[in-house]
Amino acid sequence: MIEPDALLSHLERRLPAALDLLRQMVGINSWTENPNGVDHVGRVTAEAFAPFGFSRQLVASADPAHGHHLLMTRPGSDQRTIAMVSHLDTVFPPEEEVRNHFRWSVEGSRAFGPGTHDIKGGTVMMWLVLDALQQLARPAFEATTWRLFWNAAEETLSPDFGDLCRSQLGPDTHAALVFEAEGRGPGVRRMVVGRKGRATWRVRVSGRGAHAGTQHARGANAIVQIARVVDRIAALSDADTDRTFNVGTIRGGAGLNRVPHFAEAEGEFRAFTPAAYAAGRSRFLSLGGPGDVISPVDGFPCTVEATIVNETRPWPRNPATDQLMTAFQAMGSVLGQSVEPEMRGGLSDGNHLWDHVPTLDGLGPSGDNDHCSERSPDGTKLPEYVDLDSFVPKAALNALAILRMLAPG
Repeated sequence: MIEPDALLSHLERRLPAALDLLRQMVGINSWTENPNGVDHVGRVTAEAFAPFGFSRQLVASADPAHGHHLLMTRPGSDQRTIAMVSHLDTVFPPEEEVRNHFRWSVEGSRAFGPGTHDIKGGTVMMWLVLDALQQLARPAFEATTWRLFWNAAEETLSPDFGDLCRSQLGPDTHAALVFEAEGRGPGVRRMVVGRKGRATWRVRVSGRGAHAGTQHARGANAIVQIARVVDRIAALSDADTDRTFNVGTIRGGAGLNRVPHFAEAEGEFRAFTPAAYAAGRSRFLSLGGPGDVISPVDGFPCTVEATIVNETRPWPRNPATDQLMTAFQAMGSVLGQSVEPEMRGGLSDGNHLWDHVPTLDGLGPSGDNDHCSERSPDGTKLPEYVDLDSFVPKAALNALAILRMLAPG
């Protein structure tokens, strides 16, 4: 076990170098649809971790419009493996960063900029933890096989990255640690032990067009039909199981003087448990078939087509994740930090890994306003930022918890 005061002192000394790395990364636009920028961040990342003895491998994304996934490996003297997971991309197009003057800036204890919180700050946290382990717990560091993974397209929920990680992680993997930001709370750190699953859906309605003035009764109005359907979809949300259905977009029709023959709506639903997810999925699909908007002339009905477009499975709370959580809570007590579990509604790469190897999320620093680049004059709206004073205590917690995981027995 590393002596806590020595660990904290080491991390304080290394924090300026870590923040300089973060500044470099934030200065590179790595919007998911900017593959050159994503790959540039990948090169900077690989150069930063290479001195620890890691070799790199680039894997093309399944979508050629995206950058390359980055894998880095450092073999150990035994079979124990720890995986660390982050991503290279952000959600901000370059023109948005310019328009909103959204760039690296430090104000007091906060650093603002694209990716400071989600998730370049998490990558820098990985760097700090590995630096401390190499310098202060060298036998454990040298014995462990380290596998580091960066997703090039996490913000688009790319399933190929999850398949890639699973193919690289065998039964000797003690943990997959995901460096998304920690949960916030007064005097408490919240680690993520489960996440909602998410499906995107599409509903298409085919009706029958007609002249709105002379043959209105002959038409079967697709917009009226889809209005009824989306109301039923919204009703599938269930507060008791924390299942949410969201209608995101709706469109239809071609002119004010025509009974519309076509309408379409898209949205998503999310749920924490496989049972609630499956029930929502089934009820949504049951909405397909003949509609109840019909032509009064001859009974011609609208037709409803309900489709699941893509899916990411729920990550339910489970014993393997809880076992990892106990290591963090125990080391939190050593450091005088309160650590609690959190179920989070957003997705991460942990959704793809939890049933393959023990997985824990939320190992990154704290901050807020991820996916936001706007700042209002009155300060009520702030862009994404990371709390600079969260790096050292969180890195200490991460380092000690990892050593506890690796301890014999």
